[in-house]
Amino acid sequence: METTKIGSFDRISELKAFDETKTGVKGLVDAGITQLPRIFHDSPSNLANPKPPSSDLLHLTTIPTIDLEGRVFEDETKRKNMVDGIRDAAEKWGFFQVVNHGVPLDLLERMKDGVRRFNEQAPEVKKQYYSRDFRREFVYTSNFDLYTSSAACWRDTFSCYMAPNPPKPQDLPAICRDVMLEYSKQAMSLGEFLFELISEALGLNPNHLKDIDCSKGLRMLCHYYPPCPEPDLTLGTTKHSDIAFLTVLLPDQIEEGLQVLREGYWFDVPPVPGALIINVGDLLQASSCSQSINAFCSDLSQLLVTNDKFISSEHRVLANRATKARVSVGCFFTTGIRPNPRIYGPIGELVSENNPPKYREITVKEEVMIEYSKEVMKVGKMLFQLLSEALGLNTNHLKDMDCTNSLLLLGHFYPPVLQEQVGGLQVLHDQYWVDVPTVPGALVVNVGDLLQDN
Repeated sequence: METTKIGSFDRISELKAFDETKTGVKGLVDAGITQLPRIFHDSPSNLANPKPPSSDLLHLTTIPTIDLEGRVFEDETKRKNMVDGIRDAAEKWGFFQVVNHGVPLDLLERMKDGVRRFNEQAPEVKKQYYSRDFRREFVYTSNFDLYTSSAACWRDTFSCYMAPNPPKPQDLPAICRDVMLEYSKQAMSLGEFLFELISEALGLNPNHLKDIDCSKGLRMLCHYYPPCPEPDLTLGTTKHSDIAFLTVLLPDQIEEGLQVLREGYWFDVPPVPGALIINVGDLLQASSCSQSINAFCSDLSQLLVTNDKFISSEHRVLANRATKARVSVGCFFTTGIRPNPRIYGPIGELVSENNPPKYREITVKEEVMIEYSKEVMKVGKMLFQLLSEALGLNTNHLKDMDCTNSLLLLGHFYPPVLQEQVGGLQVLHDQYWVDVPTVPGALVVNVGDLLQDN
């Protein structure tokens, strides 16, 4: 397979070399690097950090903080005020912090310590969990989109689905097993309480969102951000929104890292002692798909439960400037790739003749497929730029001819057959069939008839 070379920079080879160490970004730090490897260098446009110049926005400093008062209310007025605060935050920011949330503060510290202990243990112990097979119960990796993103991020991650089918204890690393199980139960309890308040904020029965299984699934992502030698050249996590109904984030207190995008500007989220950060996900808001996707994907859009009443804001994490590693624990309420046949659509009580449904009904798996298609579109645009240059043309020539305007997604399923050796993809070259062995995390790209011009 040929690799893309930019000057003396062989990106594919360097990505593979990094991945094959199975020690992630932490391994680079332990090796004593003083310069950021090229695979982590992001573009100036992605690294830009615009701040609001207008006096109209100067009053917007950061996301609001809401006191949950231990989840116990002395009177209905306090509960109503809390619901009103959540409604305002979900409509304007899509983010808010909560204090007095009922999760023991010592558990928050033990959970963060568990993330540190896992990442800072002997590399040979961690390597047994390193994988790009996200069907596994527990996965430790660095950059899930390592081979498809334009730049790698300065972080390592381990993840696990904790609900509705919790992992077997023996499938979790002993060094953080007990605290993961304990914390996930607390996160589920807090999430169910928040779904009650959010239901009320939407003018619905308190159990409405729970009754449609919004709190059914929970995926835990534990991020480790080591000190970065050149933090101005990369990010900890690139701009994105969450493919979930709701996210409960346990941040670190080391330094500011999380930023939320509002009205085109990045707002820092300073850590509040003992607080958890809550944000609305795509599945609770529904932001329309920005790309044109043909065939059976033609009218799909991201989910839609609130019909855009609440917003799922884009956010990112800056690279770590501190001398100590920063960690975070995200609990995402979603079933993700796990089986969930329930169909979601705009809640009937929130639509009317004057506010018709903006999105059609789809499943959570379809939402994941849409996110995948959007990432493929990004890769396609980059490839068309490189192909244009390979043809001696202007970088944007093929894009300007609308070669990237649409995408057809076909999902094939090949049942096993009864024979000893089962092959896979083959390419006809000089009248011989050549096998294409799989490369972990790689995508196979081929020129189509329309680009060749038969």
